[in-house]
Amino acid sequence: MSSNLPITTANMAAPTPQNTPLTRAPITSRLSRPDVPDIQEDAAEVDANDIAAALKSNAARQVLSDMVQNRLGTLIGKSSGYIESLSVEVKRSLAAVQGIEHRQVELQKAFKGEVRQLEKKYLDLSKPLYERRSAIISGASLPSAEELEAGEAEAAKEDEYEPLPKDSTKTAPIKGFWLTALRNHLGIRELISDRDVGALEHLTDIRISYDLPENDQLGFKLIFHFSPNEYFEDALLEKTYIYRPEIDWSGDYVYQCSIGTPIKWREERDLTKEVEVKKQRNKNTNRIRLIRKARPVDSFFNFFNPPEIPSPLVMEESDVEFDVDELENRQALDYQIGEDIKDRIIPRAVDYFTGKALQWESEGWEDEFLSDEDADEDEDEEEEEEDNDLDDAASKRGVLRKSTTEGVNPDECKQQ
Repeated sequence: MSSNLPITTANMAAPTPQNTPLTRAPITSRLSRPDVPDIQEDAAEVDANDIAAALKSNAARQVLSDMVQNRLGTLIGKSSGYIESLSVEVKRSLAAVQGIEHRQVELQKAFKGEVRQLEKKYLDLSKPLYERRSAIISGASLPSAEELEAGEAEAAKEDEYEPLPKDSTKTAPIKGFWLTALRNHLGIRELISDRDVGALEHLTDIRISYDLPENDQLGFKLIFHFSPNEYFEDALLEKTYIYRPEIDWSGDYVYQCSIGTPIKWREERDLTKEVEVKKQRNKNTNRIRLIRKARPVDSFFNFFNPPEIPSPLVMEESDVEFDVDELENRQALDYQIGEDIKDRIIPRAVDYFTGKALQWESEGWEDEFLSDEDADEDEDEEEEEEDNDLDDAASKRGVLRKSTTEGVNPDECKQQ
């Protein structure tokens, strides 16, 4: 049968560069040549505007910031050799200038001391006003005609204002005044849990005092007044902030520590802990018993148990691993909240109750210094993020004062 097959014997040579036909083979005839454009010299040039636009992204900024910080970290504590290269005469001049600046620092300390005395003076002048405010909020006293007139004069400056009747003789307490005021603070409202609301409804006043246990101590004390309640026995809860007797580079006192009142919780009413009940079966007797275990939970009342950074010796000898960065962040937040209660909430409690304070709380003080382009970027970021981070809110209100545990006597900062 093979003899019937037509076999062509002509040109059986394999294709070589010499005998390959110019016409395309059946397979290759259906393929097209890759369309790759020639590389031009100007294609390698990068547009400077594109680079500038890329560097404006948050990711690029973070990378550059990390690079700079890492580089600076390697230079801290290292001398460039410039000071050592100065002549003896120039070094003498430099030493004299340092002495003059030291005298300037002493003047700053004296200035802060006088400011402290002024704060005490005007706090004493404000006490009668705070007492009247507390009496009206609690319903213990009627507002006077003069107080109503002054209040309406302020309210008339707002767009929506309706005159109030002047012939009322009935007292009307403002329920939940301080709870609402605290909730309208961007930082504090994050600390208040649903479980805290019942106890904070009994908060009747917040006062400030500069009288510390030791006369030579610098700092202030926040005093929280509570009506009788089913949560704890204390009528007063205090939080004391103590400064070190020195000032930082910005001319402010440096925080040393804070001390809170140990709360006398009523039985099974501790809002800073949550009790878990588990069943455990005895393998031998098959009897079941209930095990109660308390675990810490987030609560506003943790404010009275401030974070402490252990000394290096304690951390070295302890088997527990301490997250110092986390403790420092919590401590800085604790200081910031104490400052805001002292400087903002106590003197402007009505603005926090009505929510008016939220206007300047959320805007921040540095917006007026932003360029139009930066302001547009901030608006875009705010649209993307519904909730502002607590650290962002704190940074908008200014840089936190520095704190240090170096040289701190633990007995001075332990709970009293």
